[in-house]
Amino acid sequence: MTSLPLPSALSLAERRICVTGAASGIGRATAHAAVDLGATLLLNDMAPLSYVQKELEAKGAKVDVLQGDLTEDNFAEKLIAKGPIHGLAHCAGILGRTPLQDSDNLRERFSKTMDVNVRVPIELGLAFTDHMAENGGGSIVMIGSVAGRTGGTALSTPLDYSASKGAVHVVIRWLSRHAVGRNVLINGVAPGPIQTAMTAGSKVDAAALPRGRMGEADEIAWLIMMLLTPAASYVSGAVLDCNGGSYVG
Repeated sequence: MTSLPLPSALSLAERRICVTGAASGIGRATAHAAVDLGATLLLNDMAPLSYVQKELEAKGAKVDVLQGDLTEDNFAEKLIAKGPIHGLAHCAGILGRTPLQDSDNLRERFSKTMDVNVRVPIELGLAFTDHMAENGGGSIVMIGSVAGRTGGTALSTPLDYSASKGAVHVVIRWLSRHAVGRNVLINGVAPGPIQTAMTAGSKVDAAALPRGRMGEADEIAWLIMMLLTPAASYVSGAVLDCNGGSYVG
């Protein structure tokens, strides 16, 4: 079967994309999708990235990595120091495994969730906006969640996670207002229940969802890709839902 030529509006050729949380789940799928559209990559995760790098290089991609903790001081600057970035797909995040009220240390748990899921997007958004604006512009996509709109798709969805993702939606809109005039487009994707290691063990009745199943990581990745390509050149401040019809706003 002959593949169709890729329209230039959907190409990431000659663009360097930074993907956080790239070792697994949505981040890993996003890295693969970016390579399929012709991008070169800078990958980040706390977990080892060598196997993902090998997968992508086997496709002929040029891949750089910076393993480390995004909550460290000035980590955004360390990523930027690796070279010019044209697009950022921020996929890293955490999900508590127990209800917030059942945590041994509620204050510590809440602070960590907000640190990873809210402070990090703010710092990355501000730093990468400045970097991209100084280099002609770019695009940033952050991962929100249907939980940030509804409070959660199941009673087991942790309160701190839902609150943090609602905050991410606000962060996206605030950053967009301050970045769009500088030729930097900032958007988000709000997934519904997605089959990843992070959601393993969640009490979601997949058969009861409107689509009859949970989503796949690559179904989020391709929506992220659209927002990173020239096809989305007039989109900024949007949080696009991708939840198989489980939430219609």
